[in-house]
Amino acid sequence: MGRIDDIANRYVADWAPLSPTGATYVGIAGYDHQVDDLSPEGYDARAELVRRTLADLDVTEPESESERTAKEAMQERLGLDVARYEAGETTSEVSVITSGLHDLRSVFDLMPTEGADAQANIAARLNAFSGALEGYKTTLREAADAGRVSSTAQLVEVAKQCDVWTDPAGDNFFHGLVERLGADGTLGAELRRGAAAATAATAGFGQFLRDELAPRGREKQAAGRERYELASQYFLGARVDLDETYAWGFAELARLEAEMRVVAGRIAGPGATVDEAVAALDADPARTIAGKEAFRDWMQALADKAIGELHGTHFDIPEQVRRIECCLAPTSDGGIYYTGPSEDFSRPGRMWWAVPQGITNFSTWREVTTVYHEGVPGHHLQIAQTAVRAELLNRWQRLLCFVSGHGEGWALYAERLMDDLGYLEDPGDKLGMLDGQALRAARVIVDIGMHLELEIPKDNPFGFHPGERWTPELGWEFLRGHCRMPDEILRFELNRYLGWPGQAPSYKVGERIWLQAREDAKARKGADFDLREFHRQALDLGALGLDPLRRALARI
Repeated sequence: MGRIDDIANRYVADWAPLSPTGATYVGIAGYDHQVDDLSPEGYDARAELVRRTLADLDVTEPESESERTAKEAMQERLGLDVARYEAGETTSEVSVITSGLHDLRSVFDLMPTEGADAQANIAARLNAFSGALEGYKTTLREAADAGRVSSTAQLVEVAKQCDVWTDPAGDNFFHGLVERLGADGTLGAELRRGAAAATAATAGFGQFLRDELAPRGREKQAAGRERYELASQYFLGARVDLDETYAWGFAELARLEAEMRVVAGRIAGPGATVDEAVAALDADPARTIAGKEAFRDWMQALADKAIGELHGTHFDIPEQVRRIECCLAPTSDGGIYYTGPSEDFSRPGRMWWAVPQGITNFSTWREVTTVYHEGVPGHHLQIAQTAVRAELLNRWQRLLCFVSGHGEGWALYAERLMDDLGYLEDPGDKLGMLDGQALRAARVIVDIGMHLELEIPKDNPFGFHPGERWTPELGWEFLRGHCRMPDEILRFELNRYLGWPGQAPSYKVGERIWLQAREDAKARKGADFDLREFHRQALDLGALGLDPLRRALARI
């Protein structure tokens, strides 16, 4: 263990008490009864820890190649954490998918529930919920006073989420959580009191967003180039030419849609359109599952099958990683996401789906590729394997480092890899993968276009509003024209892009950089290149920004 690793491990030890909910997310025991301090002082304390750690890294030389990679990864990530904090992004960001409120609410999904101690922790957190949100209101007010506030539209949408989470006819999240625990006596009374308090606090926070913050919100949802450049670099861990990437998005979407038309012909006959193929697939009872519980079980079976078949053939999957749980989220926001295992693997990696209200039938052809994305060889293999590699990676690398472009880019790369390995020979499953890829390419266009308010190319391959400038309304029209998803899910997608600039393109741009890194490795190694070895070496580096990834791979 070298000095860089000592700094990294000390950072984790100092960070956990400053972010108890974060500790629960990554599976560090001992903090499940506490909540984060979301007041300005709490944010300052976490920022000061980052600055102190960066100062230590600056004067410490790595003692090995692995430490060099760790130092570069930490300096890149923590440096951007400071940049975002000093720009006011960290303390002002409220969107339909990320905020201090979302972190507080969603941590309950991961908390242990069995036994009196676990349930006492839940009660303590529920009863602390109100105080945390009061501190968060102060932070948001101060940020607004300094001119940093989210858009009015995003604030109103989050207020609507608060309504659904607290509505007895909606998710009724906190009371539903306590009812499922079934505790009685003194502990049951504490849980019910906490549920009532957290429900009231969440409803009150929604009112605060509507009545106080939304009137101060930005009229435009567009981030503008300066904010977007920082956001893009943060989510990718790399600097990219945004204008070139925007133009590439059009070309990539056109390429994918041409390939989809070929596959559509295999499904619905020569000359069939993609929509005709989709209609044929949706009408096939063999490809439809009724009921979200049955669909969860189907996803679980497919995830288990992929792990069993890929281990020992294309990947060496550690024993702890050969278990994944597919779960239904207790909310209905429409997201599909992965959460990593706890540090000791007592809590496995999990694939979650927050099924929107009203959706009861599910098309398997659309979601085969999703299982590979969230499970193996996607997020679960990448993130859970990183957690295993204690002999190669320090605690910060194993627990705290996640870069969207690296992680989501790998997961999208994994979908395409499964096609290369022969797992998408069924044309319906192949169309599902291509449709998902097309969504991610459309995101590149719409996200960059809307936030930079760019002109739509006059010669764009789709003849879409040539020469006009992007607006959220045009973004909605474009997505509906190119993405075959229910409106409920697509509306959430658009709101997410508008409130979380730079994140949506990280999937497809991240995949692009992963593919470039593989081609670079092939060029360096020539006849000695081995795909299985490339994957092992790349994943053994742990999570890191995509620019540091390319530098680290070049040194192998």
